[in-house]
Amino acid sequence: MNQFSIGILLAAGIVGCGTSLGGENWPRFRGENGEGIVKSADIPPVWEESDFAWKVQLPGSGNGSPVVWGDRIFLLTAKGKTVSDAATKPAPENSEKGAKKKKPKAGPVPQTWIPVCVSAKDGSVIWQKEFEDGSFKGHKFNSAASSTPAVDSKRVIFTWGTADQLTMVAFSHDGEKLWEADLGTVNGGHGFGASPILIGDLVVLNNDQERGNGNLLAVNADTGDVAWTVDRKSLRISYSVPCVFESGGRKLLMFTNWQHGFTVVDPASGAVVAEKSVFNTDTNERAISSPVVAGDLVIGTCGFTANPKHCVAMRLDGDELEEVWRIERNVPHIPCVLVVDTTAYLWDDSGICTAVEAATGEELWKARIPEIEGKVFGSPVSDGEKIFCADESGNVHVIAASPEGLTVLGKNRLDDLCRTTPAIAGNRMYVRTSEHLFAVKGR
Repeated sequence: MNQFSIGILLAAGIVGCGTSLGGENWPRFRGENGEGIVKSADIPPVWEESDFAWKVQLPGSGNGSPVVWGDRIFLLTAKGKTVSDAATKPAPENSEKGAKKKKPKAGPVPQTWIPVCVSAKDGSVIWQKEFEDGSFKGHKFNSAASSTPAVDSKRVIFTWGTADQLTMVAFSHDGEKLWEADLGTVNGGHGFGASPILIGDLVVLNNDQERGNGNLLAVNADTGDVAWTVDRKSLRISYSVPCVFESGGRKLLMFTNWQHGFTVVDPASGAVVAEKSVFNTDTNERAISSPVVAGDLVIGTCGFTANPKHCVAMRLDGDELEEVWRIERNVPHIPCVLVVDTTAYLWDDSGICTAVEAATGEELWKARIPEIEGKVFGSPVSDGEKIFCADESGNVHVIAASPEGLTVLGKNRLDDLCRTTPAIAGNRMYVRTSEHLFAVKGR
C-alpha cells in the first residue's frame, strides 16, 4: 500500500434529499443534506504530489469542515492566546507543610474568530473577517472554530459560541456582512460545536444545550430574525446536525438528541410533528453524529465514550415514528453513518467499519481499517465507488464502497492534526486539517 508524506506549502498571507448529481456545491456539513456523497466525482485513492491542486496554510486553526459553492470555499478559523498566556485562576496557597498544590485550571481563552473565503482555483484568500469579542472554553478535543458554515446561492452563514453569546453571522459570497445575530448564551462544558443548515430562506440550528437549556431554532436567512424556536429538555449539549426528509408529500426536518431521541419538525412553522425517545436516558450520552436519510428511513446515533452506543433507523408513518432496526456494537460516537446505494457504513471512532443493509440493519461485514493512528473524529464521505475518512493524525484512509467485504485502497498522509470531514465538489476533494487546507484533483 503506497503512502506519501506530503510537505506543506505555506502560502503567504492566507490564507435535497436525494444523492448529489451535479456535485459542484457542498453546501453544509457533509454536503447535500448531510449525505456525504458526490457520485459524479472520481477522487484517486492514493495521492502523489501531482494529485494536489494546491495546499495552503489557514489564518487560524479549527475543527470545522469546509463548504463549497462554485469556485469559492468557506470555513471558520480562530486564533486564541496560548494556555500560558490565558487568564487563569490561581490555585489557593496551602500553608500545611508537605501539602501538594492544586494545578490551576485554565479559564476561557480570548479568541479572534475568522470567517474565511478561499478560491477553489488556487487556494488564495478572497476575503476574511475578524471578530474579537469573546472567550472560548471547551473539551480538549473541541476548538473555538468547530462549526461548519452553511451556504446557498445568496449567502454563507457562520456560527460560533461562548458561555456569553451564540453568534450567527451572514455574509454575501463577496464578503459583505448582511446581518449578525446574538442568539443567547451557550450552556455546555464541552463548548459549542453545532453547525447550521439552510432550507429555503431559513437557517436552522440544533441548539440543544445542557441542564434543560437551549432549543431548536430557525432564523430568517434574509434578516437574522428568529422565525421559530422549539423548547427542549436537553441535559447535555448536542452537536448533531439535522437532515431533511420527505414523508407523505411533506418536507420535514429530523433532529437527534439523547433525551428526546428522534424529533420531526415542520420547517414552515416549527411545529413538532412527531417525537420518540429511543436512546438510553439512564446513562450519560450525547448526540454528536448527524442523522442521514436512507430511502424512507432516517438513521441516527447516540452514545458516550465507554457507555453503550446506539444506531437506530426510524420511519415516520403518518405522525408516528416507528423504530425499524437497531445496532449497539461498534457504533460510531462522533463519525456519521454513510449510506451508499443500499448499504450503510458505520465507521466507528476506533477505525472499525461495519457494513449493513440500510433497509434492515442486517450485518454484511465488519473489519478493522488497518493503520489507523489515533481516533477518528471526522466522518466518512464517498464518490460512490470509494469511501474516504481521516484519522486525527492526518491520514486519509480509502476503502472500496462495497457490500462484499473490506478492500483497502489507500492511505494518504497529510502530517497535520485532523478532526474534520472532507468536502467533495467540482471533482475535487478538500481536506481541512487543523491549520491547513488541501485540494486533491479528481481523475
